[in-house]
Amino acid sequence: MNKRLRISFTRKGLLKALKKTGLVILGLTVLFFLLNLLFPLPDKLEYSTMITDNKGNLVNAYLTRDQQWRMKTELNEISPLLQTTIIAKEDKYFYHHPGVNPFAVVRAFFRNIFRLRVTSGASTITMQVARALEPGRRNIWSKIREMFRAFQLEWKYSKKEILQLYLNLVPYGGNIQGVKAAALLYFNKNPDHLSLAEITTLSIIPNRPVSLVIGRNNDGIIKERNRWLRKFEEDKVFTAKQIEDALAEPMNASRASVPHFIPHLSLQLKKQGGDNIRTHIDLQMQQQVEKLTTDYIRIQRLKNIRNAAIVIIDNATHQVITYVGSAGFNDSTDGGQVNGAHAVRQPGSTLKPLLYGLCFDEGLLTPGSVMTDVPVNYDGYTPENYDQQFHGYVTTSYALEHSLNIPAVKSLRLLGHEKLIDKLSACNFKQIRLDRKKLGLSLILGGCGTTLEELTGLFSSFANNGVFIPPSYSDADSVRSSLRVMSPAACFMINDILSRVNRPDFPINWSATEHMPKIAWKTGTSYGKRDAWSIGYNKKYTVGVWTGNFSGVGAADLSGANIATPLLFRIFNMIDYDSDESWFTQPEDCDIRKICSETGRVPSDKCENLVTDYFIPLISSNQPCANRQEIMLSPDEKMSYCKSCAPQTGYKKKWFRIIEPEMQAWYAENRIAYTAVPPHNPSCEVIFRGAAPAITSPVNGTEYMISRKDPEPLQLTCKTANDVTKVYWYINNKFYKTSNAGEKQFFIPEEGPVKISCTDDKGRNRNVNITVKYANL
Repeated sequence: MNKRLRISFTRKGLLKALKKTGLVILGLTVLFFLLNLLFPLPDKLEYSTMITDNKGNLVNAYLTRDQQWRMKTELNEISPLLQTTIIAKEDKYFYHHPGVNPFAVVRAFFRNIFRLRVTSGASTITMQVARALEPGRRNIWSKIREMFRAFQLEWKYSKKEILQLYLNLVPYGGNIQGVKAAALLYFNKNPDHLSLAEITTLSIIPNRPVSLVIGRNNDGIIKERNRWLRKFEEDKVFTAKQIEDALAEPMNASRASVPHFIPHLSLQLKKQGGDNIRTHIDLQMQQQVEKLTTDYIRIQRLKNIRNAAIVIIDNATHQVITYVGSAGFNDSTDGGQVNGAHAVRQPGSTLKPLLYGLCFDEGLLTPGSVMTDVPVNYDGYTPENYDQQFHGYVTTSYALEHSLNIPAVKSLRLLGHEKLIDKLSACNFKQIRLDRKKLGLSLILGGCGTTLEELTGLFSSFANNGVFIPPSYSDADSVRSSLRVMSPAACFMINDILSRVNRPDFPINWSATEHMPKIAWKTGTSYGKRDAWSIGYNKKYTVGVWTGNFSGVGAADLSGANIATPLLFRIFNMIDYDSDESWFTQPEDCDIRKICSETGRVPSDKCENLVTDYFIPLISSNQPCANRQEIMLSPDEKMSYCKSCAPQTGYKKKWFRIIEPEMQAWYAENRIAYTAVPPHNPSCEVIFRGAAPAITSPVNGTEYMISRKDPEPLQLTCKTANDVTKVYWYINNKFYKTSNAGEKQFFIPEEGPVKISCTDDKGRNRNVNITVKYANL
């Protein structure tokens, strides 16, 4: 019975002890979580921004705000060799303790007590991470804090992640932190490419960062490295063969500088955030284009042209593989650190291909459509061509090849400028999207803001069958939606026009085209000759070139044709020399038909001069040509009749080409002979119900400001019907002057409201009203 009592008391004592132990553990657990809430882990780290090329090689990097090179080692960069070496040296029981190794703590305590000094530490890898995250004076309290932080780390992170933190925080002297920064700066390698000897070398530096400096104390480092290698061999961490190879490996490393390639793009990507940013830059091509650009601009400085920017897109991947922001990043004479590829500038005529492509898709035009290139006035807006000349009848192809402004403005007016703005906004033209309410017809001549990045991305859609895919600058640009800019047929027509060599914007004295790949290109020059553009493409690449001055100062010789295009050609010659790449083929939705060469319309039986033209079936206009009209004439052909006034007999019929009033005026002004329809029967009354003269200047409803000191006269012009020879001008209901149809007149108006009337020789009248103010200008 006594034995049973003793067993019973023993069980009760054990249960009581277990209960107390459980309560202690529970209490400690509750205390840990409470302290964890009160004192959260300071694990927010700032890493150096690293920029790499398309092969993963470092091309640029930036210090952290505390001026450290702390480059993030990713989990996939921790090789088995690196992991084994670090754990064998620093914490062989890393995977078996909860952050604190109690046996190591006890061992260190007794060693230090008996020797009366610190001879042995008990810090695990986890505790070293805790100390790096929260540095401070080393004493008993800091050690307790390290242990608590170690438990927090083990609770929050996996062992692999804690090892990653250690490798990112371990100090290597100076301002180098982490194995990746050390590997790149000392060995020019990523951590996963380090050898056993190199890893062992890096593992011993943190213990003696002052006395063991790579590049300064290499002999001492080799001695200490070999000591640890032999210890690894004794502990059977590595094979004898591995150790033998590591011992034989020479060590002549020294600290290198961080590279600073692609500086403009690197700065731009850094602002977007991220630790490791992998770009698509082809570094070899980048450096070749940079040198070519620098050398080219050095020559152009004699013409007061100091800068250039280049963007190259791989059309197969839609990735930006070359990005040059200026002719020299460190050149302070014209703001070399300004990013010319990202700067908003006036695009000149570079948007015209998109405009005509949209007109093709709307059925408004075809390449063979004929327009008039003569003076126009749209509510006071009077565009002019770059060469200050007018060319009369021109086809769409000719207008685009010669970059004529007036046909482009007419085409935009036909299309509607809102449609062009909508398309550009959808293609990520940010400034145009912001300014859309301010934009009008001048948009197509460069009256807007764009960047070289945006324009090059837009032109890459011409090489992609009319589909726009936003250019990708880094691996972070993984989600990109596509947008059809124009149909394959319209795109093919634009490519065909822009690839023709017989153009006025072909560079003067260019002779290096023998092996140059076939390309399509478009130039542009902004108002005041401040910006010159040339953007070209073939199946492989799209290249955008901007030249000019960041100061905004214009240059007399600056133009897209003679400055930007030669650089474009040189770049294509270099990156795609002697290419045999096939050209764009005619798509199924594009067909060929005969048209009248005089109107660009489907020919009638009276059309004599026919040419072939591309068109889009069921989209392009099928309106027949009505260029020829049979007119009834008097026997002497000095008077014409209509059906209402023609006599019963005694007249003849003759076919005439119908000339628009604006072309009649242009022919007359340029003394170009043409066969005009004879004046109409003066006794015909029906003709008075015809079209009255259209006053084109001054513009109705406009307020004109005139200088009192030097008043300039206002111009009087009008458009009339074919049969009008004379017009009569009236100012405020008082006769002013008689002139020939299409002839310009001038007058100096009085201040205040002014009524201007124009009556033709058939009695038809048109009025406009303006307001005139005089000021001391």
